[in-house]
Amino acid sequence: MRRRAWSNGTERLTWLALACALSAAAAAEEPTHWLLRMNQALTSSNYDGTFAHWQGGPVEMLRIIHRVQDGAVAERLVSLDTSRREFIRSGTTLTCYLPDQHTVLVEHRSPQESLFGFPKFNEQTAKFYDIQELARTRFNRHDTHLITVSSKDEFRYGYRLWIDDATALPLKTQLCDSHGRTIEQIEFASFTPMAHIPDAAFKPDVSTEGFQWLRSDAPPKEPQLSSSLVWSPVKLPPGFRMMARSAQILPGLPNPVDQMVFTDGLASVSVFVEVYQNHTSAGDVTMTESARVGSSSAFSTVIDGHRITAVGEVPPVTVRFIASSLRAQGAADGSSSHAVSQLGAQH
Repeated sequence: MRRRAWSNGTERLTWLALACALSAAAAAEEPTHWLLRMNQALTSSNYDGTFAHWQGGPVEMLRIIHRVQDGAVAERLVSLDTSRREFIRSGTTLTCYLPDQHTVLVEHRSPQESLFGFPKFNEQTAKFYDIQELARTRFNRHDTHLITVSSKDEFRYGYRLWIDDATALPLKTQLCDSHGRTIEQIEFASFTPMAHIPDAAFKPDVSTEGFQWLRSDAPPKEPQLSSSLVWSPVKLPPGFRMMARSAQILPGLPNPVDQMVFTDGLASVSVFVEVYQNHTSAGDVTMTESARVGSSSAFSTVIDGHRITAVGEVPPVTVRFIASSLRAQGAADGSSSHAVSQLGAQH
């Protein structure tokens, strides 16, 4: 009897261990796990890929080369169509080769700002998006996980992603509206992980003889706003918060503008505030303009003698909501900064 009891106890422990192992394996296959793996693969892997990009107009073919070597990131994005434009990023320096304009532009960019511009999913994404794995399917001769990221409300777009089972790299992605219609698509014809990528891969194919060179690659000095007003949102769409505020000098404008960036961790909206030169009535908020190009929406309005413009890869209702909610406060007493911090805490 004791031997049988011991045997039954051992059997139960074996089944328990197996159940735990299966549970851990199932957790590892959660769709959020695949999104995080994809983030890691895109930012830390070496790869060379060719893809088609569609955004409501003609399809553009491009090549992306990405390398991480000794902690330094290098990227090269090449248009394979008639423009032959190339963009090469090394650390914080971005060099733009524009053959159609006979110009080379050298700029300073944040080291976190990738040429690929792919959204980064995180643990907070599930608060505002439903994440599901619809199927495991074959795509372009690869086993993939078809993951959907659907917005829980009207303020953000959703995604469909075909993630390679072996490398966790996204072989196809679609940005979708609230009805599930595709408004932007990236589809890779080839996506090859590489152990080593030589420096020669980051040299342009374009001959720059006779080109004009324009340089602004030094880290920019922080411009000072000419106004003492600080702009803050009265209310934000659910999940959005202010991520950054800075003064920016934009081409064609005599004075710096106040720029704010709002994000829910995945989608983001940039807002620009400038003095409205043609302003006639301090309370005029009726002069509004809306625009939509591909997956990007823009909304502009006049509030208290200032032009407020919001731009982002979000539905039109989102840029309208954020731009219309901004109000100005005097900066002298610091009350506006307190209001911003309170808004950030609430949302």
